[in-house]
Amino acid sequence: MKFNDVKKLPKDELEKKFQELKTELMKLNAQISVGTTPKNTKQVRDIKRTIAKMETLAHQTFEKKVRELRPKNYKRL
Repeated sequence: MKFNDVKKLPKDELEKKFQELKTELMKLNAQISVGTTPKNTKQVRDIKRTIAKMETLAHQTFEKKVRELRPKNYKRL
């Protein structure tokens, strides 16, 4: 999933997709730890990257909200 696709998702869908990906990653990690190889080994890397993109977007929106709340009369150092 590309970052632009992640940005276009509504907040509730984004949270739902995040939980689905976390559970899927947990299942794949359990398979790997037991010793069975998953059907698609690249899937683990793709899921991790998508989760990182979602967390990056969440952090960016948080920083944007903090900047909006910051008083305008102070200069940044």
